[in-house]
Amino acid sequence: MQFQFNRLVAGISLSAMISLAPAATAMTVQPVVLDLTTSGRGMSQVITVENTFDRPLPVELRMEGLELTPEGVRGTGRDSGELAVFPPQALIQPGARQSFRVQYVGDPALQSSRHSFVTVAQLPVQLPENSSNIQLLYNFQVLVSISPANVRPQLAVVSAQVGRDESGAPVPVITVSNASGAHGYLSRGRIEIVQTDPAGKEISRQQMAGAQMQQTIGYGLIGGGQTRRITLPIRLPRADGQITARFTPDP
Repeated sequence: MQFQFNRLVAGISLSAMISLAPAATAMTVQPVVLDLTTSGRGMSQVITVENTFDRPLPVELRMEGLELTPEGVRGTGRDSGELAVFPPQALIQPGARQSFRVQYVGDPALQSSRHSFVTVAQLPVQLPENSSNIQLLYNFQVLVSISPANVRPQLAVVSAQVGRDESGAPVPVITVSNASGAHGYLSRGRIEIVQTDPAGKEISRQQMAGAQMQQTIGYGLIGGGQTRRITLPIRLPRADGQITARFTPDP
């Protein structure tokens, strides 16, 4: 069986395979989002994997290109060849940490951000005979985004309207555009929502900060030149009237 936990950009998958030994390994992975550039010191960063249990942990790093959609990201099922990882595999001893360097090796004249998942995959091990249990294999997906050098994102809310959440309550639905070739994140700023009644009188003013967005809608990745429609988990006092929204990036 397989479980996916994916919020717009990054996630963790946990695969359970029927096997013949106790599930005695696990790992932590930091960070889960990497931002690289096409030149200079920003071309590479490090992913750190820690073995938090009591057996050696074999892991392999796999790369998959991503396509951005109005709803988030979608895997292409193939390696774009734009990233290199050193080392590609490692056996991490109990309580130890292993650093993996991720480096951009693609086009230095990139005009718009590119995106990939680097999956840190726990590898199955040879298991003793005549034992029965479940072996859990952890796969951690790290979002890696590469932006053109010396280019900043330009996120702006271009429209807002009253929508409904899954329970039918009124909530803001915003459309966000990025006029730059460099990707950005809604969670690296704050959104202010103002609602007025049909007569134009203000009835609500609410803010959603980056930490709250990250916990509810995820990082809020907006690719270079992309426009996305996003439903915000903010309850509005009324379902009629109008709303306006403004995004302010962190300093």
